[in-house]
Amino acid sequence: MIGHLAYVAAFVALGLAVHDRTFTGAGGAILTLGMIGIWRYSWAGINFSRAMAYVRWRYPRLRRRAEAAYAERAVPAHAYFMVTTYKIEPNVTARVYGTIFDAAARSRGGATIVASVVDGADARVIHDVFEARRPAVDGVKLVVDQIPGSGKRDAIARSLRLMQREAPSDRDVMIFVDGDSCVPIDIVERTAPFFTDPRVGALTTDEEVEIPDAPLFAHWFDLRFMQRQMMMSSMAFGGRVLTLTGRMSVFRADLATDPTFVAQVQHDHIDHWRLGRIDFLTGDDKSTWYWLLSRGYRMTYLPDLASVSMESQPMPGFFESAIALMKRWFGNMLRTNGRALALGPRRIGFFTWWSILDQRVSIWTTLFGPIAVLLTALLATPVVIPAYIAWVMFTRYVFCGALSLFRGGGFPIVYPPLLYFGQIVGAAVKSYALFRLDVQRWTRQSAAKAAVRRPLGQRLRAASSTYMHTLAVGWLTLGVLLLTGLV
Repeated sequence: MIGHLAYVAAFVALGLAVHDRTFTGAGGAILTLGMIGIWRYSWAGINFSRAMAYVRWRYPRLRRRAEAAYAERAVPAHAYFMVTTYKIEPNVTARVYGTIFDAAARSRGGATIVASVVDGADARVIHDVFEARRPAVDGVKLVVDQIPGSGKRDAIARSLRLMQREAPSDRDVMIFVDGDSCVPIDIVERTAPFFTDPRVGALTTDEEVEIPDAPLFAHWFDLRFMQRQMMMSSMAFGGRVLTLTGRMSVFRADLATDPTFVAQVQHDHIDHWRLGRIDFLTGDDKSTWYWLLSRGYRMTYLPDLASVSMESQPMPGFFESAIALMKRWFGNMLRTNGRALALGPRRIGFFTWWSILDQRVSIWTTLFGPIAVLLTALLATPVVIPAYIAWVMFTRYVFCGALSLFRGGGFPIVYPPLLYFGQIVGAAVKSYALFRLDVQRWTRQSAAKAAVRRPLGQRLRAASSTYMHTLAVGWLTLGVLLLTGLV
């Protein structure tokens, strides 16, 4: 409470300390920022309202209807678990697979688990955890598939082809799980009912996170998941979420073993006019999402069911860790949303289409504000800086308060500055990734690599990316100068 009082007192004092209330020379900047602000806050308000309507009204009705339809089925769903494990601590692996085995044992229709591992030590841990749970897991089929370390996409494709031999039906469910994510023990009974609607191809759930010994990084993740709860609920109101989270998502089993689905996961790519063919390394969750989206399937969200991810800060510092993760996340998003936009609003729904478009537009509207304030301070009056800081502190505080309603209310005072960091630095990282769609890297890959001189073609593409990015930022800056009347 003291922290919140100090925070409120700080932005109030900062606002009152502005001595020139006329903001001489800054009128154009204030008007332009106000118009952009109205647009962005209206968009946020629409998503917030849709999310609340989904959580409080639409979702409970959908669940009751789905559970009633599922209760009428003579045969319950068989659950297939597809788990990928790579470079995970043994204690985390043991805990994760313990939850998977417990959930599989609870599946009334039986369960099959395919665990894809690279290291033999992981295979031994998995077998030990499985044997320790006998006889509860006697009805569960476990396949531990030790493979070469050729990448997660190859691992998923191989696992799905193993499950194709089981001939899953449209009544069964396929649960994709990352090797660092614990599943709810009732995952099968809570998710299978939603697939009684033949239009539903997949669903994803809420997420929680455990991060030891990195409190700021943990707060940043918690805030992101709080934002995710709101946006996922808003998108689910219209029947199509914008991603199927790789940590844990559930698919209709016959779709997940469709040969074209498996092929897209393994060999997904885009053809870019400047960068050529870009084969996807990361972002398998975006590939599965796009396959379903392009075929007209619905994808929903369960706000009252959560997986638990056990993360660790990948680098020594918070900022470098956050930026490294954002590069991967936003690169995955931008590599796919261009082709999703090309599907058109008639095919995927106007709100979904506009939300995908907004992922790109918001890059530049977010960067517009700080650029406008800095240029106004340099060319007109520096008084806009404390006024802008006070406004940012106030609006982000209110926004965090609204977001916290999806988590029962209340939030740590570190959330507002973390929210602003995520917005501004996130937009900058998105702009970087937008012009470098060919740059992909897993977070767990070693950063310590010997310098290798790249081929001439790669160096030319990198130079063209830098040129295009610089040109775009230059045009944005010129637009700021013109729209604010500074030139």
